[in-house]
Amino acid sequence: MKKQNVQIDNLRKVLKYIKEYRILMLISIVLATATVALTLYVPILIGRAIDCIIGPGNVDFEAISKLLFKIGITVAATCTLQWLMNHINNKITYHVVRDIRKKAFRKIEILPLSYIDAHPHGEIVSRIISDVDQFADGLLMGFSQLFTGIVTIAATFIFMLAINVKITFIVVILTPLSLFVADFIAKRTYSMFKLQSETRGEQTSLIDEMIGNAKIVQAFSYQEEALKRFDEINERLEKHSLRAVFFSSLTNPCTRFINSLVYASVALAGGLIVIGGDTNSAMTVGGLSIFLSYANQYAKPFNEISGVITELQNALACAGRVFELIEEQPQIPDSPNAINLEKASGNVALENVAFSYVPERPLIRDFNLRVKPGQRVAIVGPTGCGKTTVINLLMRFYDINSGSIKVEDIDIRDITRKSLRANYGMVLQDTWLKSGTIRENITLGKPDATDEEIIAAAKASHAHSFIKRLPNGYDTVIGEDGGSLSQGQKQLLSITRVMLCLPPMLILDEATSSIDTRTEIKIQEAFARLMQGRTSFIVAHRLSTIREADIILVMKDGNIIEQGTHEELLSKNGFYANLYNSQFA
Repeated sequence: MKKQNVQIDNLRKVLKYIKEYRILMLISIVLATATVALTLYVPILIGRAIDCIIGPGNVDFEAISKLLFKIGITVAATCTLQWLMNHINNKITYHVVRDIRKKAFRKIEILPLSYIDAHPHGEIVSRIISDVDQFADGLLMGFSQLFTGIVTIAATFIFMLAINVKITFIVVILTPLSLFVADFIAKRTYSMFKLQSETRGEQTSLIDEMIGNAKIVQAFSYQEEALKRFDEINERLEKHSLRAVFFSSLTNPCTRFINSLVYASVALAGGLIVIGGDTNSAMTVGGLSIFLSYANQYAKPFNEISGVITELQNALACAGRVFELIEEQPQIPDSPNAINLEKASGNVALENVAFSYVPERPLIRDFNLRVKPGQRVAIVGPTGCGKTTVINLLMRFYDINSGSIKVEDIDIRDITRKSLRANYGMVLQDTWLKSGTIRENITLGKPDATDEEIIAAAKASHAHSFIKRLPNGYDTVIGEDGGSLSQGQKQLLSITRVMLCLPPMLILDEATSSIDTRTEIKIQEAFARLMQGRTSFIVAHRLSTIREADIILVMKDGNIIEQGTHEELLSKNGFYANLYNSQFA
């Protein structure tokens, strides 16, 4: 019952998207009706042509010629209308698919980072690409065959009643059996298609992970283990797919068998009536051929609808996974009265901040810090102590559990995210570059920058020399995440991006970790000039790079255990002194 409710709920959601194109739907139904009417008119013409063949040497060729001409015109008109109907159905389907994909992608952009971090990226990709494609196939089949099927059943039933009530009764009693058989099978295939869809997402996730980390996989000879994981998922996908396809493929032969029984029963009953010459149920040979054609056409939609039902099971299972993504709780939106922070002076305060990624495992507790405009704050400590978490909280990638973070004495929850982040320049250890030109990657935060500004920023970050050596300089196209650029070159481009924007506050999280020592010294000098008058937060493992910081925060287990300048902390001979001396032991 619960599974059935989920299917009905998914169907309602699909219909909401289809509702936007109700005019096209109406046109499609009208065309379906016209197509069916013309299709059912053809057997009448053929029956009349048969009745013109009375016996040997007694054939009305003139009448047959006229009827054949009518049949040709009718078939041509039917084909044209059917082509138009299919074109409109395709348009409805792919408009709906476009709307769903657009909504799913927009949802990804407003989902909290906690969701993105907790779900494999390949699995999310699978929902938007593979699942929506599967859904489109089912929806297209539904549009193509459902309307015409229903209209055909209704119209054929009326035509058959007009010819012979007794034989119509036989057809009506036997034919729906195929629909019951199809429904029986379809109810048992939904869960199999759902498993198939979920396993496909798992497989996409693994492939995405292995391709994205191909160098690591090869460096640590993980190929065999990756193959084992892939084979295990692949075998499960094969098993689920085989079961789903096997049970769904039973639908067609079962319904065809029942349809054949119907056809045989009609042929037998009609033949007996024609031979017996029953005056109450007079039927010619041509009339019998019309009835047999109608019986076949009456049964065919049941066969098609049963196929549609099976395909819709798969479509609804896939749609359900996409709707799960669309209906995920978005990040907490900006408050209606959120302030648009213009140019910040760099006054930042953290008061009694507490935060944890997982409720049962507290990370940061009672964190307090006040930073004056233009101060340089270095955050150091062992791995996992919460350094990068503090950066995530400052940028509001995650919201704190309690306490407050203020910029210019305004709680950042009362500032729009866009304006808050526009006041920070951020360079991380993990670089990110998009597919496009070098110029497009540098101007990500300032799309209207002039060539002079771009070149000045590149020179300041010492990236200009290597950019000029590229085939097309600043117009060189690079692939996803930098393509063939070295890690150091990618980091220089990320630094150039910040140099171009010149924001009032800086966040440098291991910003020079992939750069050679000589270039690093030059960049540190450039950063020193950039940080003058700007509030800066620096996360570094190489403590030699933060000697000039105004405040050094030493963190351990989410708490500040020491605080002061480089000289003050060394004189204490505490945790920082041990960390610093260990790097030069």
